Amino acid sequence: MNERLGCQLAFALELDKEKNVLRQTHLTGHGRRENDAEHAWHMALMAYLLREYANEPVDIARVMLMCLLHDVVEIDAGDTYAYDEAAKESQAAREAAAAERIFGLLPEDQASEFRALFAEFDAGESADARFARAMDNLQPLLLNDSNDGGDWKEHAVTVSQVYGRQRRTSLGSVELFRVTDEILQRHIAAGHIRSEAKEGGNA
Repeated sequence: MNERLGCQLAFALELDKEKNVLRQTHLTGHGRRENDAEHAWHMALMAYLLREYANEPVDIARVMLMCLLHDVVEIDAGDTYAYDEAAKESQAAREAAAAERIFGLLPEDQASEFRALFAEFDAGESADARFARAMDNLQPLLLNDSNDGGDWKEHAVTVSQVYGRQRRTSLGSVELFRVTDEILQRHIAAGHIRSEAKEGGNA
């Protein structure tokens, strides 16, 4: 086996560890917790399926690859829950170190390509990244909606928290944010997402 292929296969095997990183989101039907690999696969297929709703033309192959790569760093860094403000303080540093090690398993040309795609997704400034990040918001929202808002209830998520994250969906797709808003309003009305009046000192 040549050195390049050996590096590529080592990276491919390393990716298997993403299946062990559990997220806070549960599968439909009030199932078990979802893992990172399932989340990424679901996002990538959703991106292809929903590409017509992107605000701007996108390179769907790049978008799908961003979806598949964006949480690979959590093999080392662990999952950071969207509404865990304390954990988010160290998230960037943890994920930067993980990106260096994990993508560093690849031949240098592919390592540079994957690091750049990861950084582009993280920055969220290109049309491709904005649409990929919209999928990162929409996918868990759909699962949570299917489970009667169970994860929002479990973590006592508030209106300001959920909109603080979900409003960014509009940067990638105004149409998909309209759907997001309809879903959130149903759950707010049902009491699955806490109103600020009930939030007290637990913001």
